[in-house]
Amino acid sequence: MTISSSLNAGVAGLSANATRLAAISDNIANSATYGYKRVETDFQSLVISSSSGNYTAGGVRSSTQRLVSESGSLVTTSNPTDLAVRGRGMLPVAKASQLDAGNGGVEMLLTSTGSFRADANGKLVTESGLVLLGWPANADGTIPIFPRDTADGLEPVRINVNQLTGEPTTRISLGLNLPATDTDAGATGAPQQLSVEYFDNLGKSENIQVSFSPTLPAAGSSNEWTMEIRDTAQAGLVIGEYTLSFDDARTSGGTLLDVATGAGGAYDPDTGSVIVNVAGGPMEIYLGRIGSSDGMTQLSDSFAPLSISKDGSPVGKMIGAQVDANGFVRASYDTGINRIIYQVPLADLPNPNGMIAMGQQTYLPSNESGSFFLWNAGDGPTGDVVGFAREESATDVAGELTDMIQTQRAYSSNAKVIQTVDEMLQETTNIKR
Repeated sequence: MTISSSLNAGVAGLSANATRLAAISDNIANSATYGYKRVETDFQSLVISSSSGNYTAGGVRSSTQRLVSESGSLVTTSNPTDLAVRGRGMLPVAKASQLDAGNGGVEMLLTSTGSFRADANGKLVTESGLVLLGWPANADGTIPIFPRDTADGLEPVRINVNQLTGEPTTRISLGLNLPATDTDAGATGAPQQLSVEYFDNLGKSENIQVSFSPTLPAAGSSNEWTMEIRDTAQAGLVIGEYTLSFDDARTSGGTLLDVATGAGGAYDPDTGSVIVNVAGGPMEIYLGRIGSSDGMTQLSDSFAPLSISKDGSPVGKMIGAQVDANGFVRASYDTGINRIIYQVPLADLPNPNGMIAMGQQTYLPSNESGSFFLWNAGDGPTGDVVGFAREESATDVAGELTDMIQTQRAYSSNAKVIQTVDEMLQETTNIKR
C-alpha cells in the first residue's frame, strides 16, 4: 500500500507540474499581449490519514487563478481613443457581432485596455471586435441619471466625424465700464453703443444691440444710465429697457447701486442677470451684482468693453474626439468648441480575480467575483481613464523563466520517484523467482 501510494503521489506530482508548465507557457506566449492578466498556479498537498505507524502518500493537487487585479505598465500611443485604466476598475465593452445581430440583450464584458477606432457607423471598435460602451449625454452635455448596478443604460459610443452641429446662445455676460464723466451736468449726452453677436437655434449669426444713454442732471452728476436692448433678428425690436444707477461712495464707487426694469425681464439681484426674449427664445444677460465690480462699472472717462463673453457656437463639423481622465468623451469641432457626448464608466467588483475569462482580454462577472457597480472614473475605489495609452501584459518574463526551471526540476524529480517505485516493484516481483 505504501509503495503504490508513492506511485500515485508521483503521478499527481507530474500532473500538477504539467498544469503549472501550461500556465507558464501561456504567460510567456502572451508577454506581448496588451491587457493580458497573468495566470498563477498554486499547489495544495493531499493528506491521507495514516494508522498503525504506516504512512500513506496523498500527493498534490494544483489550482490556477487568473490575477485580474494585477496591472501591467502603461505605454503611450498616438491614437487618442487608445484607452487604459490607471488603477482599479475596468472598461465596459460588448462584442460587435452581438450588436450587429440585434437579438435583444447584449452581454456586457469588461476589459482593462483597448485600441478603439471608429468603424463605418462611427462606433468605437477594437480590431478584435469589441465595442466601447458608455452613457449618452444630453444635448447640453450633461449626463442623465442611469442605474449603476446594471448595464441597461449603456450603449455603443459613436464618434460621427464630419457631423454638423451648433449650439444656440443662451447667456451673454457684459463686463464693461461706462464713463462717469458722461453723467455730469453739461456733458454731451451722446449714447454709448455696443453690439454683441449671438447664434440662434439654427446656428445663424444675429446681434444684440445695446445702447447706454446717460441721464444729464441740472447740476452735479446723476450716475444714471438708461440701457436699451434690441434684437436684430426681430428687426431691431426693443426687448429690454433698464435704468442703471451706480454708487459714488468712497469704498464702493463705480459699482452697481440699483437696476430698475422698464421693459423685459426683471433684474435678479441674486444672479445679477436679466432675462430677455430674442427671436429664438429666452436669453440671460449678466449685468453684475449690486456692489460688485465683476460686471458693469462706471469709472473714469472712457467707455471700455472689458470682458464680453457668451455661450453657444456657430455650426461646426466634428473633427475628432478624446476621452478624459473622468471617462467623458469630448467631441472636438472645427469651430474650436468641445462637447461632452458620452461618459464611459468604470466597473468595479469585490473580487476581480473571480471573474470568468472570456478571451480577447475580456472578463465576465460571476458569483465568485460578486456584483459589479458602475462608478464615475476617479470616484470611489476606481482609478482614472488614460487616453493615448495601452496597458502592457502583466507577465514578467524573467520570473516566468525562473518558474519554468523550477517546474522542470520538480517534474523530473516526480518522474524519478515513479522510476524508483517501478524498480522497487520489480525487485518485489523478483523475490518470487
